[in-house]
Amino acid sequence: MRDGYTRESRESATGRNSFADFIETWNPSLVVLSGGLQGTDYPIERASTVLGRGPDVDLAFDDETLSRQHASIEFADGGLRLRDLGSLNGVCINGGVVKSGELKHGDRFQLGDLTFQLILEKRSRAPKTHYIEDV
Repeated sequence: MRDGYTRESRESATGRNSFADFIETWNPSLVVLSGGLQGTDYPIERASTVLGRGPDVDLAFDDETLSRQHASIEFADGGLRLRDLGSLNGVCINGGVVKSGELKHGDRFQLGDLTFQLILEKRSRAPKTHYIEDV
């Protein structure tokens, strides 16, 4: 808008809302809460992570209640979202059926018969150390 008072805000790939900045601050992971892999922790290391039975997925689970490409966890608007990719058995977040929904620390979601929990741990940041040559 060009009314003299409003400025457009544009974030670049290296702006404050980039996945690189998010991952620098947070250590996101999924913990399996049910089934044979209960307790297993999977780090989220990409801006888009596809979950399903496979073969073309980032996190594959041997579970017949999952579609081949069941859902994706995507970085959007400075946080993570879970999106159903047209699965037969659907996606639930904290007990509610959704096509897409925001994920926050501690949220539980279900894909087929598998239940997961999102863990967002704050990364500890060491102070920057600079080497300065004597002149």
